[in-house]
Amino acid sequence: MLRRHAFRYATLLIALAAASTGALAQKATKAAPSAPWPTKPVRILVGFPGGSTPDLVARTIAEPLSKALGQPVVVENKIGAGGNIAADQVAKATDEHTIGVMVNGNMTIAKLLNPKTPYDPVKDLAPLSLIGTAPLVLAVPVTAPGNTTQEFFLAARNSGTKWSYGSVGVGSVGHLGMELLKTKTNIDPVHVPYPGNPQVINAMIGGQIQLSLLPPALAAAQVRAGKLKAIGVTSMGRSPLVPEMPSLAEGGIQGFQLEIWTAAAAPASMPKPIVAKLSGLISEIARSPEVRAKLFQQGWQVAGTSSEGLANRIKNDTNILGGVIAMRGIKAE
Repeated sequence: MLRRHAFRYATLLIALAAASTGALAQKATKAAPSAPWPTKPVRILVGFPGGSTPDLVARTIAEPLSKALGQPVVVENKIGAGGNIAADQVAKATDEHTIGVMVNGNMTIAKLLNPKTPYDPVKDLAPLSLIGTAPLVLAVPVTAPGNTTQEFFLAARNSGTKWSYGSVGVGSVGHLGMELLKTKTNIDPVHVPYPGNPQVINAMIGGQIQLSLLPPALAAAQVRAGKLKAIGVTSMGRSPLVPEMPSLAEGGIQGFQLEIWTAAAAPASMPKPIVAKLSGLISEIARSPEVRAKLFQQGWQVAGTSSEGLANRIKNDTNILGGVIAMRGIKAE
């Protein structure tokens, strides 16, 4: 009898010890810190070729981001569909080490232009930081009529559909921006898409088209060479990128503001602490004096916003350009 009670007592002690050990192990597991991030190289996907503006931006931030993270940061070019191929790969990435540098359209109106776009910018991407912005320049041939902004738009209104404008394609910011400008000024030039801005510029110089919205660096080079003239920039005030050019608002065109921009985004599935870390680092890097100077040389007014700042910009631009798409019935070809 005593031996049986002793055996039961010993068994109970062993069970209690096991339970206690398990509880301690479970508590230790819960208290253990999560694995450090990043644990491997970080990829920045860019949907445009090497040497393009988004590519230069990505490579400008890659080195300081690598130093901050203690891991290599590799830029990979995934070209096609106006940057949407790369954006889709970012949206679907599950390795927690893939982000993207994108332009306006990839993060705003991609699916509005083409319902077959395989990702939804709002649902599938996590905003990190608005890196840089730039207005466009309303450029025209040097022979364009009018000595003032108002005189030029009067001639444009009188010409109706006899005039045409160029852009780099249906759904580009230059295309949608001009359609928006048409609603603000009652002009009605016909859209002519071209493969790229060099072809747009040549067509203007040759007199095939009468106007276009161009990136400031491209427009400024042609204006300074005496091959084109600028009616105005699309920001509310003068841009430090081309301070010699007046804004359209100065010329009396009110209620019209348009910018191109580049930004960093992550997959929406990326854990929030990692998103917050990347957002803070990229914002800080963009605003650092050395990187700010490089981005300015590339044609950007540095923003370096928080993720919330970029999210607000996405919402605002989606509403404005989405309204143009709906009103004009524009669909990507």
